[in-house]
Amino acid sequence: MDQAEILHADIDAFYASVEQRDDRRLRGRPVIVGAGVVLAASYEAKAFGVRTAMGGRTARRLCPHAVVVPPRMSAYSEASKAVYRVFDDMTPVVEGLSIDEAFLDVRGMRRLAGSPAEIAVRLRREVRRRVGLPITVGIARTKFLAKVASAVAKPDGLLFVPPDRELTFLHALPVERLWGVGDVTARRLHEVGLTTVGEVAAMSEGALVSILGRAAGRQLHALAHNRDPRRVAPRRRRRSIGAQCALGRRRRSPAEVDAVLLGLVDRVARRMRAAHRIGRTVTLRLRFDDFTRATRALTLNEPTAETQALFDVARGLLAAEARLIERRGLTLVGVAVSNLADDTPVQLPLPYERRSEVELDVAIDEIRTRFGLDAIKRAVLLGRDTGVAMPLLPD
Repeated sequence: MDQAEILHADIDAFYASVEQRDDRRLRGRPVIVGAGVVLAASYEAKAFGVRTAMGGRTARRLCPHAVVVPPRMSAYSEASKAVYRVFDDMTPVVEGLSIDEAFLDVRGMRRLAGSPAEIAVRLRREVRRRVGLPITVGIARTKFLAKVASAVAKPDGLLFVPPDRELTFLHALPVERLWGVGDVTARRLHEVGLTTVGEVAAMSEGALVSILGRAAGRQLHALAHNRDPRRVAPRRRRRSIGAQCALGRRRRSPAEVDAVLLGLVDRVARRMRAAHRIGRTVTLRLRFDDFTRATRALTLNEPTAETQALFDVARGLLAAEARLIERRGLTLVGVAVSNLADDTPVQLPLPYERRSEVELDVAIDEIRTRFGLDAIKRAVLLGRDTGVAMPLLPD
C-alpha cells in the first residue's frame, strides 16, 4: 500500500463524553464515570491525573471537585451503534476494535468520496452532527501508524501522516507510543538508554531480542520502522464469550464467591443467547492475593447456552480449587465459554429428554430486554455486586 488510506477513529473519553453530551451541566467540567473504580474520565479530569481503572478514592483525592456519575451502559451501547452507522456510511471496510474505536479502509474511494483527509473531515463532522460526540481520527499507510496518529491528535483532532514523513514523525515519539510497550517494557528500554522510537529503530533486531526476548524484540524492531502488513478486515465472530469480576483484597466466603460466579455465568449465558451462540468449553479464571493466576477448563459433550448447565460446570471447577483459594486468597474470578457454534437446530442426541431450562432462560431474557436487567434476578444475587457488564461490539 503506497498511500495513506487507513483511518483509525477513536471516540474521545467515550463514557464521559456521552455523559457530557446528555447533561449540559457536565460540559467543561471534570467528570468521572464510576465510583468504586474509574471506568472513564473526561479530559478535564484527566488533566488532574485521573485515569481509567484507578480507584475511585484516589481519583477523588486527585480531583476533589470532579462530578462522579454512575455508568449507564445502555446509553453507551446506543451511542456506539450510532457511531458505527456513521462508519458504515463512510466505507464498506470497517474493522471494529471496541465499542468506541475502529479502523476504516478508504482505498479506492477517492473518486466517489474524496481523499482520505476529506473523508476523515466528513467522518468527524457526521459523528458530531448525528451522535453529538467528539471523535479523533488518525490517517496513515499502516494500521499501527494510524492508531499512533490518532493518539497523538487527541482530543478531538485529526492527524494525517504522509508516507514520506512517516519515520520523521514516528522516530520523534517516546517509546511508550509503540504497541506492546507498557510500564515494564518501557522501564527495561529506559534502563539501556532508549527513550525514543528513533533510538529503538537504530538498534539491530538481534540487540532488541537480547534485551526484550524474541517475540517482543522482533515486534518492536518492525514497528519502529513502521512495518505492519496487516490489512483492515471486518471483525470475525468471537471465539469465546466471558466476564470477570475483581473481588478486592477482602476475604470472601465460599457463598459470596459462589454468588459472584453465578452472576458472571448469568451474564455470559445471556450474551451467548443474544448472539445465537452455544458453546462446549467452560473456562474458570482465578487470580490470587499474590497476583498469580490459575485457569481451569472442562469441555462438555454437547454445546449449550443454558445458564444452569454452564453454572454447574463452573461451580464444579471452582469447588475443585477450594483448598487453593483458602490458602492463597482470591482477588478475581472470571468465566468464559469457548468452542462456540451457532445455535441452529441440530439432531438431538438419544435418549431425548425434554427440558425447559432454555425456555426459562429465554423468558427471563425477554423480561430483562423489556424492563431492564434488574427487573428479574435470582434471589441469591439480590443486593450483591457482580461487577459492571461492559457494553461490547455485536458478535
